[in-house]
Amino acid sequence: MILCAVIVLFLTGCSQPQEPNEIVIGVAWPFETSNNLFDEGIDLAVQQINSSGGVAGRELRLLKADDGSQLSKGIAIAESFAENKEVQAVIGHDNSFISIPASTIYNNAGLVMLSPASTAPDLTKNGYKYIFRDIPSDDEIARQLAIYLSKQGFQRMVIYYSDDSYGTGLANSFEDQARAQGIMIVDRFDYYTGPEDLKRLQKRWQAFGVDGVFIAKKMPEGGQFIFDAGQAGIKEPFIAGDALDSPLLSKIGGKAAEGTIIGSEFNPYLDRPEVKKFVTDFLAEYHEMPSSDAASGYDAVKMLATAIGHSDLHNRSTVAKGLMNLGSWPGVTGLHKFNEKGDDIGDLVVLEKLHDGKFEYIEK
Repeated sequence: MILCAVIVLFLTGCSQPQEPNEIVIGVAWPFETSNNLFDEGIDLAVQQINSSGGVAGRELRLLKADDGSQLSKGIAIAESFAENKEVQAVIGHDNSFISIPASTIYNNAGLVMLSPASTAPDLTKNGYKYIFRDIPSDDEIARQLAIYLSKQGFQRMVIYYSDDSYGTGLANSFEDQARAQGIMIVDRFDYYTGPEDLKRLQKRWQAFGVDGVFIAKKMPEGGQFIFDAGQAGIKEPFIAGDALDSPLLSKIGGKAAEGTIIGSEFNPYLDRPEVKKFVTDFLAEYHEMPSSDAASGYDAVKMLATAIGHSDLHNRSTVAKGLMNLGSWPGVTGLHKFNEKGDDIGDLVVLEKLHDGKFEYIEK
């Protein structure tokens, strides 16, 4: 009888799933080429979480992988994270053209992907249960920009965009939202050869009475377009999505970038306790103001840590339910709330204008 009891105890012990010693979150990002303080933002979040006891009493660790903004690398990373059973959830990717195809891999593996940067509407149009973003989509950014521009008297605009998922998605969103606000899009283009080519385009725009140029492009190309447009003598104001929310805008765009209006998702000067503490802690740690990417990355880590802490650590697919159960969650970029598609429908969009090389925030 004693022997049988020992055997039963042994077999029972072997069948029990092993408790994880640490909580692992995968992060896919172009770390080597990214200089937007995203890395600093996620590291600060981990530091604070671990100093406060970790997640469910376990230390949180980020497993970072550099996708180099390349689709092939991004897909390989997604596959490796999906196969790694230690990974409880994933933060990434920066680029929508990687996030969208990678989302199928994560979803099939029952592995949550939370993107703090991919704004393309197509990311959440497949009905996937495990795909989320903690920033506003291009549709919402475009909507609020169009409303503001209409109030400012804009009537006719042109769109310059990149021929990829981010550029076409944002351009299409802005055209739809602008039309809804009575703003006519008189021209769209995704290529020019230089300032002389822009001079030719400007003559055509002047015939239509264009009063603004919307840019659906990432840095540094978006900043270079503004510089070239300045060289071509284009005086109309520039408007863009969050991809141009970068200190590089002023450096690359030069004087022509002055007055550029951006739709983004983080205002470091808001008088909210979450924002004030984050900015104070970030300044103390890194001696510079946090960027919108730093804030979105920080919120992504904190939200996932909370969701994982309330999930079944032996079944990572339960993290999705944990995110949905967060309800209205106060982060540094605003009040987050996910809908059934995985979109963040919180009031997160902020508008800003570049003045003397720095962004000033606009009352909506």
